[in-house]
Amino acid sequence: MSLPAFERPAAGEAEGALILLHGRGADERQLAGLFDVLDPERRLLGLAPRAPHEQGRGSRWYTVERAGVPERETFLSSCELVSEWLDGLGLAPDRIVLGGFSQGATMSYALGLGAGRERPAAVIAFSGYIPEVAGWDLDLRPPLPSFAVGHGAYDEVIPVELARAARVKLEAAGAELLYHEWPLGHAVDPSVLEETAAWLRRSLRRGGASAGA
Repeated sequence: MSLPAFERPAAGEAEGALILLHGRGADERQLAGLFDVLDPERRLLGLAPRAPHEQGRGSRWYTVERAGVPERETFLSSCELVSEWLDGLGLAPDRIVLGGFSQGATMSYALGLGAGRERPAAVIAFSGYIPEVAGWDLDLRPPLPSFAVGHGAYDEVIPVELARAARVKLEAAGAELLYHEWPLGHAVDPSVLEETAAWLRRSLRRGGASAGA
């Protein structure tokens, strides 16, 4: 399956891929500036696909049924499309980092923790939540990816309580977790990105070690 995507090449031979999924009403360029912030050495291929459902001048991954609950049909169709797209990249799952903002964060949880899918090395979830949708099953059995989760304490779009609930679930399952809350609304605090970049490097090293064991 082919999805339109922004591509940030690696500096040399790519050691893996950083996949970033945009938020509702945006497009594949919304998070393009984060590639060089999270991966300043350009060790990874950066890819940002466009969501398949139209939303104004941009796109969305799913229709929102109510706060914290995606509408089933659009959500499942996006999960299927992005899963096919990821599989078509031909990359080992433990060389992939999935990340996103808002709906893109929720999709990253879905693709990283969905039953029956291979685990990525790590998941970045900014201002999103772990979905609850009929037909999509959460799998918290180990081994789990590493997680970097962040959320605005004053988020007026997706309540911070949903990020806190995700934190509780992940920690109870034994996941390694970097967690931040920041004094903002529905936005990412730039001050946490340097620490997230260091976390990303560590996560990929661990993934490579486990793959070779």
